[in-house]
Amino acid sequence: MFASPRPLVFAHRGGARLAPENTMVALDNGLALGADGLELDVQLSSDGIPVVIHDKTLDRTTGHTGPVRDFTADDLANVDAGYRFERDGSHPFRGRGIGVPTLAAVLARHRDTRVIIEMKGAEPALARAVAKDVRAAGAVERVCVGSFHQRSIVTMREEAREIVTSASQPEARWALHRSWVSWPWIGPRPYAAFQVPERAGRLRVVTPTFIDQVHNEGQVIQVWVVNDQADIIRLLDWGVDGVISDRPDVAVKVNAAWYNERQGSE
Repeated sequence: MFASPRPLVFAHRGGARLAPENTMVALDNGLALGADGLELDVQLSSDGIPVVIHDKTLDRTTGHTGPVRDFTADDLANVDAGYRFERDGSHPFRGRGIGVPTLAAVLARHRDTRVIIEMKGAEPALARAVAKDVRAAGAVERVCVGSFHQRSIVTMREEAREIVTSASQPEARWALHRSWVSWPWIGPRPYAAFQVPERAGRLRVVTPTFIDQVHNEGQVIQVWVVNDQADIIRLLDWGVDGVISDRPDVAVKVNAAWYNERQGSE
């Protein structure tokens, strides 16, 4: 999933600053700009289908309102998911038939793409449905599944052991605390990666020390959400394995220039 000679760029929700987040338009655009993979969010529809949307309600990102779980996948495909996206005071994606896609549709459309899937809920049913879609798409080798919620990620690990997972919020917190005192973890861990913010409130999460700890224990680390050129370069210099960005147009170019310069100096 994460094997690469250079750091990877993942388009956060497809590139949320450039197109309506988590829509097929955004996901297509992020890849067209050269991103190495996609990061997206999933929730369950009322008929138990994983759909690609971040919030528990439709209010912030679509022309509809109400909980996602109250709508079928077909209903969600027909909401206006481009309604709220604004650029230069206009709404260029309104009324263009852009709905909330299913995870299955995304995996089928982008068959060779790395995908980080963030489960936005603790329900075991969500984990089971995501695993079903990943298996059906033949996408096990190119997917990493994460969640803040321990319950859903444990279900994934117990019932779909072939699917790579990232550290949950409590697991990441424990790893961070261990890095403060150089306390190594001996033995296997159930996760292969960390997707973490540089800061969480006042707490600094990502430091060179934490990155070294992650690498010494055999995992990789991607940092979200990184949009500024200077921040991307600093994190790459520190040794992160990738960035997750709302601006893949910026991140792809900066990452390529950084890597080429490094190769030229060796």
